[in-house]
Amino acid sequence: MLELDKAADHESEADKATNPLALSPSTNDSEWDEINSMSTSALDLTSSLVFNFPPTVMPPPMVDNPPVEEGDASSMASPALQEELPMETTVTNIAVSPPSTPSPIPILQADKQQFINKMAAPAHSSPHATTLATRNTDQVIADLRRPSGSRPVGPPFSPKPRLTSYAGTRSEPTLSGLPEAPIYLGANAPPSPDDGDEDEPNESSDEEEARPTAKPRKITEQKRRHNAVADSYMHKRTQKQLKEGNTVRPEDEAQQSARWLVNQSENREIISSPREYQVELFEKAKEKNIIAVLDTGSGKTLIAVLLLRHILAQELEDRAMSKPKRISFFLVDSVQLVFQQHAVLKANLDQPMNMFCGDMGCDLWSKKLWEKHFADNMVIVCTAEVLRQCLHHSFISMEQINLLIFDEAHHAKKDHAYARIIKDFYVQQERHVILPKIFGMTASPVDARVDVKKAAAELEAILHCQIATATDSSLLQYTVTSKQEQLAKYAALGPKFETPLYKEMSSRFKSNLVLKKPLLYAYEATRELGSWCSDHIWPFVLSEEETKKLQATTERKYHAKKVQEPLAVLEKHKEQLRESRQIVQTHTFEPPNYDPQTHTSTNLSSKVTTLITYLKGRFERPTDDKCIVFVRQRYTARLLANLFTYPQIGTPYLFAGALVGTRSGDAGDLNVSFRQQVLTMMNFRKGKLNCLFATSVAEEGLDIPDCNLVVRFDLYTTLIQYIQSRGRARHTNSRYIHMCEDGNQEHHQIIREVRLNENILKRFCNALPEDRLLTGNSFDMDHFLAKERTHRVFKHPVTGAKLTYKMSLAVLANFVDSLPHSQDTNIQPEYVVTVQNKQFLCEAILPESSPLRGAVGRPANTKQVAKCSAAFETCLKLVECKYLDEYLLPIFTKQLPAMRNALLAVDSKKRESYDMKTKPAMWSVGGVPEVLYLTIMTLETPEALDRPCQPMGLLTKSPLPQLPSFYLHFGAGRHSQVLTTPLAREWRVNSEFRQLINTFTLCIFDDVFSKQYESDLSKMPYFLVPIELGAKVDINYTHPDQVIAWHILQSIQDHHTKWSDNPWDNKSWQTEPDELIKDRFVVDPFDGSRKLWTVGVTQEYKPLDAVPPNSAPRKGTRKNNDNIMEYSCSLWAKARSRRTFDTEQRVVEAEFIPLRRNLLDDFDGPEEETPKKCFVILEPLKISPLPTPIVAMAYCFPAIIHRIESYLIALEACELLHLDIRPDLALEAVTKDSDNTEDHGGEQINFQRGMGTNYERLEFLGDCFLKMATSISLFGIHPDNDEYSYHVDRMMLICNKNLKNNAIKLKLYEYIRSQSFNRRAWYPEGLTLTKGKTATAPNSHKLGDKSIADVCEALIGAALLTCHETGDMDRACRAVTELVSSENHQVTAFVDYYKLYKKPKYQLAASTEMQKDLTSQLEKVHPYHFQYPRLARSAFTHPSYPFSYEHVPSYQRLEFLGDSLLDMACINFLFHRFPSKDPQWLTEHKMAMVSNQFLGALCVHLGFHSHLLLFNLGVQKQITDYVTDITEALKQAEDDAVRAGKSRSECSADYWTSVRQPPKCLPDIVEAYIGAIFVDSEYDYSEVEKFFDMHIKWYFKDMSIYDTFANKHPTTFLTKFLQINMGCADWSVMTREVKKVDGSKPSVVAIVLIHDQVVAEAEAESSRYAKVAAAKNAQRLLSGLPLQEFREKYGCECRPGDEDENEIAKEELHGTAI
Repeated sequence: MLELDKAADHESEADKATNPLALSPSTNDSEWDEINSMSTSALDLTSSLVFNFPPTVMPPPMVDNPPVEEGDASSMASPALQEELPMETTVTNIAVSPPSTPSPIPILQADKQQFINKMAAPAHSSPHATTLATRNTDQVIADLRRPSGSRPVGPPFSPKPRLTSYAGTRSEPTLSGLPEAPIYLGANAPPSPDDGDEDEPNESSDEEEARPTAKPRKITEQKRRHNAVADSYMHKRTQKQLKEGNTVRPEDEAQQSARWLVNQSENREIISSPREYQVELFEKAKEKNIIAVLDTGSGKTLIAVLLLRHILAQELEDRAMSKPKRISFFLVDSVQLVFQQHAVLKANLDQPMNMFCGDMGCDLWSKKLWEKHFADNMVIVCTAEVLRQCLHHSFISMEQINLLIFDEAHHAKKDHAYARIIKDFYVQQERHVILPKIFGMTASPVDARVDVKKAAAELEAILHCQIATATDSSLLQYTVTSKQEQLAKYAALGPKFETPLYKEMSSRFKSNLVLKKPLLYAYEATRELGSWCSDHIWPFVLSEEETKKLQATTERKYHAKKVQEPLAVLEKHKEQLRESRQIVQTHTFEPPNYDPQTHTSTNLSSKVTTLITYLKGRFERPTDDKCIVFVRQRYTARLLANLFTYPQIGTPYLFAGALVGTRSGDAGDLNVSFRQQVLTMMNFRKGKLNCLFATSVAEEGLDIPDCNLVVRFDLYTTLIQYIQSRGRARHTNSRYIHMCEDGNQEHHQIIREVRLNENILKRFCNALPEDRLLTGNSFDMDHFLAKERTHRVFKHPVTGAKLTYKMSLAVLANFVDSLPHSQDTNIQPEYVVTVQNKQFLCEAILPESSPLRGAVGRPANTKQVAKCSAAFETCLKLVECKYLDEYLLPIFTKQLPAMRNALLAVDSKKRESYDMKTKPAMWSVGGVPEVLYLTIMTLETPEALDRPCQPMGLLTKSPLPQLPSFYLHFGAGRHSQVLTTPLAREWRVNSEFRQLINTFTLCIFDDVFSKQYESDLSKMPYFLVPIELGAKVDINYTHPDQVIAWHILQSIQDHHTKWSDNPWDNKSWQTEPDELIKDRFVVDPFDGSRKLWTVGVTQEYKPLDAVPPNSAPRKGTRKNNDNIMEYSCSLWAKARSRRTFDTEQRVVEAEFIPLRRNLLDDFDGPEEETPKKCFVILEPLKISPLPTPIVAMAYCFPAIIHRIESYLIALEACELLHLDIRPDLALEAVTKDSDNTEDHGGEQINFQRGMGTNYERLEFLGDCFLKMATSISLFGIHPDNDEYSYHVDRMMLICNKNLKNNAIKLKLYEYIRSQSFNRRAWYPEGLTLTKGKTATAPNSHKLGDKSIADVCEALIGAALLTCHETGDMDRACRAVTELVSSENHQVTAFVDYYKLYKKPKYQLAASTEMQKDLTSQLEKVHPYHFQYPRLARSAFTHPSYPFSYEHVPSYQRLEFLGDSLLDMACINFLFHRFPSKDPQWLTEHKMAMVSNQFLGALCVHLGFHSHLLLFNLGVQKQITDYVTDITEALKQAEDDAVRAGKSRSECSADYWTSVRQPPKCLPDIVEAYIGAIFVDSEYDYSEVEKFFDMHIKWYFKDMSIYDTFANKHPTTFLTKFLQINMGCADWSVMTREVKKVDGSKPSVVAIVLIHDQVVAEAEAESSRYAKVAAAKNAQRLLSGLPLQEFREKYGCECRPGDEDENEIAKEELHGTAI
C-alpha cells in the first residue's frame, strides 16, 4: 500500500518536472504566479488504492424534520464492532496531558438509552406522503415489463397526498370491449365474420439512446445458447430412443411404450389384397355416405383405408388448384383404439398423420397449436370428444373437413360425441357449405335389446348415412356357420348359500356400505361359481392397497351426508375395515377341488367345472390353440384366471391371463393401464398366454389375435355383444361356445333372440334398395333435436365458437381446472339442485379462487338439464367478464408471463454508470453564516497517534446529528475511536469571529494539505477550530465559545495579517532562540508532499556539510543531495541558480512526515522501513504557525470528515424515504464495498478497504421482512385470493426488478457508497483553488441492478434493526411502503395491517363441536386458545378435502402467511444470535430451520398430522410411512442419549436429518398453524415468536451440527462446486418436458450443461426431482476433479467477475424467480 502512495508521489513530482521554474532570493510576482501554478501533490493520511469520488449533485427536496429537542443527541455504536460508548457524567473535564505522556481526552457522549427511548417512541405519524406515487397492480406490471436497461421517463417521483385508504380494489372487467354476442334459441345461429386475431403487443427493446449502454447481456446470450444445445441434445436423444426402439430385443418389450407396442402389433399392410365385398363397399362409400355393417374381423378398416386413400388423392388435386385445405378425421370411441387405428393407418398410408386423445391433454390446446396440427397433417386419428372440443372452440370448422370416419358407429346415439358432432355442427351448416363425406363402420347398428329395424333406421338418420353390407355373404373372407357354434349346457346351479367366511363377514360388516358390493358378489358367487370362488374374492378386495381405497371411500361417503353423523360412526366403519382385513389374513382357505373322472367338485359350481372340462380337453397336450373366455365382471375374470393357475385345475400347457378394462372401478376391481392391456395382447399373440379371461373390453375394438376357442362363460345380453365376441373366433376350425344352464329358460331365450335379430338385421340390410334416398326412412334430425329446442346456444360473434347446454359442462370444468391450485388438489365446480314448483333449479358454485362464484340456471324438468342450464349461465357470465376468450378458453393462462423469471429477474453485473453524491446536501447551503453549530472531534485514545494531539471542532451552518463513534487505525496495532460530540446550543457569530475561524481553516488546508483556497465565507461548507484542553463540556448547555482555543485562533490571524502579503520576508526564525524551533511544523513551499516535524537545532552540521547517512531520501527529478543546503531546497535548477542562501545559518534536525495510508482501514501490513530523520536549513522552507498538536489532529481530519460525510449522505437517503434510522445502520445499508458485495461467500472483487460494514447482512434481514410485510398486507387486502395469486402479487412487489425500478425513480443510486476514502478526493467542493494540485472526484459509479435492489432491502433491514430493542417494526413497514410503491402495501405502522383484514365469513360462522374439540386438542400442545376455531380447522384442511364438508378453505392461504412469519422468526434468531456471520452462512443454516425435512419432523412431534383432513389416498400412505420413519429415528436418538448417560430429552436435535423428505402437506400445516394463531391473535407477532421459542429453538441451540446441511443437497453442491471451486460461470441446468403419446403423465428431463457440453442428465416425473437427480449424476462425475483438468476438459476460461453470468444457472437449478 505504501508503494502505491509513493508511486503517486513520483507521478506528482513528474508533473512538476514539466514546468521548471527558477526562483530568486527576492521572489517577485511572476515567481509567485509560477509557484501558484505548480501541481503540488496533496499530503494526505492514506495509502490506499485511488478510486474516483464524484462532485456534489443537486440534492433531493429536503423533508422537514421536527426540531432537535434537548437530550435527543446520542451516540450510536456500530453493532458490527460491538462497541460500547462510554457512559460519562453530564460534565467532564478535558485535561491537558504533558506531551511526553499523551492521555485520553474524553468528551461527553450522550446516554445510549436516550437514543433507544427515542426510537421506542412511535414513528412519525405526521401526514407524510410516500415519496413515490402509489401504483396499482397494472402499473406495477407495466413497470416490470419495461426492459431493465431503460429509465422511466418524466420526473423521478411525484408527491402524493397522505394515505387514507389501504384497501385496494380490482375492477371487474366488463363486456365493453367485446362485440355483442346474441343468444339464440334452438340450434341455428347466423354466421359471424371472423375479425382475425389481434396482434400481440411487441416487447420494447433493450436499446436506449439517451445513455450509453454496457456490452450486451451475456446472461441472455448464454441462456439462448444453452437452450439451443438442450434442444439439439433432446432431439438426438429422442432419435436415439426411436432407433433403439425399432431394434429392440424381444425381451425388452416390457420396457417399451404403449405406442411402440401397438405399432409393432399393427404395422402390417392390409391394402394388398382387398376382397370383392370390400371393393364393393368402397365403391359405394365413394358415391355416398354409408355405414358398413360387417362382422368383427371381416376387414371394415381396410375399406376405410381405401376410402382415405381416395379422399387424400382428391385433396391433393384440390390443393393443386388452390382450393382451401381440408383434412380427414378417423374418429374412435376409446383411447386404446386411437393407438391401434393410427398404427394401422400409418402402415398403409404414406401421407402425414397424427393421433390425439383427451388423456394427452390435447383436447383444449390453443388455436395456434391446432392450426399447426392441421397444417402439418392430412389425417388425424382421435377420440370423437377431441374433434367435438375443436369444433366447439372454433379451432376448426366443418367445412375444413373432407372425411369423417366413425369407427364402431353404433355408438352414435343420444349425447355420445358421435351424435353431438352431427347434431351441433354437421346439420347446422349453411346450404352453401361443402360438408364432409361420412363413413361409418360397425358389426351391428344396434347395441341394446331393442327393435332392430327401428334402431338401424335411427342410426342412418343421425349419421346421415345409408346402411350397407356385402351383397352376398358368401363373398366374406370366412363365414361363421352353425357347425362352429356349440351349446355347452351345465347342470342346474344350486341355491345360494353362506360360506363360514361369508357368514362372519356379513354378520359383522353388512352395515358397512363400502363392503356391500363384495358381500353381494360373494353371496351370488356361491351359486354361480362355488364356495371356493366366493371366499377367494376377499383377498383381492382387502389387499393392502384396496383397503386404503375402501377407507378413503368410507370417509368420502361419511362427509357427503347432508345430515352429519357422529364422528364415532366414521371411526367404527374404518375400524371394521381393519378388522375385516385381519379376518381374511388369518383365514385358512381350502384349495379348489375337481374330480377329472366325474367332472365334479365340492367347492366349485357346475358352471365352473364345465369350463374346466372344456379347457382341460383343449389344452391337454402342447398346442397352438388360443382361447378367450368372456365374463361379465372383473371379479370373475380375476378369480378364474387365478383358479386356472392351480395344477389340479389347469394343465401344463394352459397359460391363463386376465384382460379387463382400464377405467377405475370399485375396490377390488382389476383395472389396468392401456399399456398393460397391449402387453397382455402381445403375449397372447406370441403364445406366452393362450387363454384370456376377458370382460367386454375384448369384444369391441381391440385387435385380439385370431382364436380357436371363444367361450361365453357369461352369456351376452345384446346382439352386438354376440356378433362382436363371435367375431373373435376367426381361425379355421374355431369353436364358439354358448354356456347356458340346463333348464334356464332365460338363457335359451337370449340365445334365440340374438340369432333371430341377426337374421332380421341381415335381411334388413339385403333388402335395402340400391338407389334409395338418404331420407328414405321415417326419421329426420327434427326427431332427435325435439327435446333440445328449449336449450339455448351461444355463438361467439368473432370466432363462431359455440356454447351449448351439453358443452357448457365441459367448458366450465376446464375453466375451473385452469384456476390456480396446487398439484395435489382436484378442484371442480359444485352443482346444488333444488326443487321449486315441481321443477328442478340448479346453482353452479365455483371454487374460491374463481373471480366469479357461479350462477343459477333456469328451471328444468330433469336434474341433468337443470345442471346444464346452471353451467351455461355461468359460462355466459365468464364470457361477459372476459374470463373466457373468443374460443371459450380460460384466460388465466395468459396472465402467467407476469411471473416469468426473465421478467422479474435483474442482472447483478455492473451494467450502468449512475450519478453519485460526494458531499452531503448541508455543505451546499450558501450565504455568509450568521449562526454556526459546533461538533467537537476528539480521539478517545490519543496516545495511539504516537504524538500529542489536540481536539478540533467542526463548525457547520446546520446542526449535525449525533453520529456514532468509529475507529481510526494508525498501524502496529494502534487505533482509537473518534468521538464526535455536537453541542446543542447555537453560536451567533459576528464578522470578527468569522474572520478568525475562516483564516484558521484556510491555514489548515494550505499548510497541512498544500491546498490554498480563495477566501469566500459564503462558499465554505464548514470551518475548523481548535478546542481548548481542560474545558468543561456539557452537550446541552456548554456554549461553543467556552471551549474554543481563542489564543490559537488569534495567533494564526496575527501571523496571517503580518505575513500573508509577503511570506518570504518572514525570517523571524533567524532571531528566535533554539528552544522555539523545537517541535514546530515545517512545510516545503516547492514540494507539497514534503512536511517535517522539527526536533531542534543541531550544532553537529553546517549547511554545506554532506547529507548525513541514513537521512530520509529525496525522491523525484529535483533531488540534489550534494549537501544539507541543497537537500533542503526543492527548487528547479534554473530557479535555484537565482537564489542564494545563508551558508552560516543553523541546521535543524527534523523528522520527515510520511504520507499516511487510509486511517479508516485496519490493515496492519508491514510498513516500509525507510529513514525519516533528516537535517535541513529553514531558509528555503516555511515554519507553519499551526501548533503541532493541532497539525497532528488535522492529519486525522480527512478520514474523519469522509466518514462524517458518508453518515450524512446515508441519512439523506433515509430522509428521502421519510425514515428515522440510526446513522450507523443507515451507512451500513448503503455501503457497497466491492464489485460483488451481493455474492455472499465469494471472493470480493475490487474490495474497498476501510468502508466499514457493508449492506449484505442488513439486506439479508430486510429481504425477509419485505417478504413478511408484503405477505401480511396481501393477506388482508385480498382475503379471497388463492395461494397462487398471493405468490404472483408478492413476487411483483418484492422482486429485485421492482425494487430497482423504484430506487431509480427515487435516484437512490446517488446515495450508495461504493468507493472508499481517497486522499485526493475528500476536499471541500465549490471553493476556488489558487494553489496546489486540483483534486476533483468523479461524480459517478457503476452499479449492477441487483446492487441497487439489495440496498433497498438493506434500508428495510436497517429500519427494522433501529428499534430492535423495543420490537417496534413501524419504521420497517414505512420503508416497505416507500420502496415497493404499490397499492398492495400502503401501511406505515404495523398495527395498520390488522385494520386491512376483514374477517371472512367462514371465520365468523358458528363452529361445530368437532372444530371446538380440535382447538382444545391443539391447546394441549401449544398454549394458545383460539377465538375462532374455524381458523384452526382451516389450518388443518388439505386442498384435496371437499369444501362442502367443513365449509372452510384449505390451509393454503394460511400457509402462505405462516411461511413468511416463520422465516422472519428464524432469521431474527440467527441474525442476533450470530452477529458476525455473513449472509452465506445465515442462508445455509436458515435452510435447515425452514426446510420441509425439519418442519415435517416438527409436525409429527407436535402431533399435528393426526388432525389433517385430506382426501388423497396416496398422500395418506406417504404420511403413514413417514410418521413411522421419523418416530423410529427419534426413538433411536433418545435411546442413544440414554446409553450415553443423558436423559431422553437431551437426545441429538438433528435426528430428523437422516430421515427422508416428508409429504409436503406436513410442513405446510405447521406454517398454516403459525399463520392461524397470528390472524386469530389479531396480528400479534409475539405469538409467532412464542411458538418459535417453545417448539423450534431447542433444535437449533447448537447450529454447528447443521454446518453441512445445505451442502448435502445435490443442487447446492453443484452450484458451489462449479461456481466457487471451479470458478466457472458458463453452466446451466436446463429442463425439457417429454410428452408421452400414450396419454400417460409427461416426464421431465434435466440436463447439466458446462460450456455447451452435456455433462449429465436425468429423467423424472417432475422438474424438481429431475434437477436433483441430474445434479447427483453430475456430482458423481465431477467430484474430486482437479481444477486444471476441469478447465481442459470443458474448455473453461471463465475469469473472476464472470460468476454473475451464472445467476441464470442458479435460477434454473433452484427454480427461483429473483
